[in-house]
Amino acid sequence: MTKRLTLKQFSNDEQPREKMLLHGASALSNVELLAIILRSGDGAENALDLSRRILADCANDLNKLALLQVNEIISRYRGVGVAKATAIVSAMELSRRRIGSSPFQSEQIRSSKDAYMALFSSLRDLEHEEFWALLLSKSNRVIAKVKLASGGLDSTLVDVRILLKKCIEYKAVGLIVAHNHPSGNLSPSVQDRVLTRKIKGGCEIMDIVLQDHLIIGGDGYFSFLDEGDL
Repeated sequence: MTKRLTLKQFSNDEQPREKMLLHGASALSNVELLAIILRSGDGAENALDLSRRILADCANDLNKLALLQVNEIISRYRGVGVAKATAIVSAMELSRRRIGSSPFQSEQIRSSKDAYMALFSSLRDLEHEEFWALLLSKSNRVIAKVKLASGGLDSTLVDVRILLKKCIEYKAVGLIVAHNHPSGNLSPSVQDRVLTRKIKGGCEIMDIVLQDHLIIGGDGYFSFLDEGDL
């Protein structure tokens, strides 16, 4: 009969994997989970030490780790090549997509918080601005979530005609728009206010209700509706 190895009998690089098999993923620390993604260290340090160094550099904040790109990881951390860097970025992207794939369509949008939860996974961690919209049914259920612009946003880059055309195509009667501020500053700019008025005016002509405009940044959001600016 083969004797089962204890956790201490595994190498440092193998211990997190064995710990997961014995106790489940929830028992592992962030350092141990990242070590499993990295699989191994280099001659100077093992996978756990490498993971600890990477997370410490990100102030142990997974949101900061999620912002790093492949080339940045490779250049910043000794012992991390293309395979390890792409594995980290892939894990972070899967995490974002898991949040984004939650079935918000089955829920009614009853508040700005509901709209934020439906949109933030698409807009957080971006280094550029994007403009998205939630198209709503009469009962305020999400019919579709669409991206309409990417890059620096102003009233000329966001084509209100295309936005309204999408509403008509999906037979939407309500609309919530959102864009991100990569800086994390949630204060609306002059251009943000001009764009909101332009969209609201177009919606009124088409008998569509612009319910809110969210600005998403960092871990929070600004709601034009909640602030009385709509």
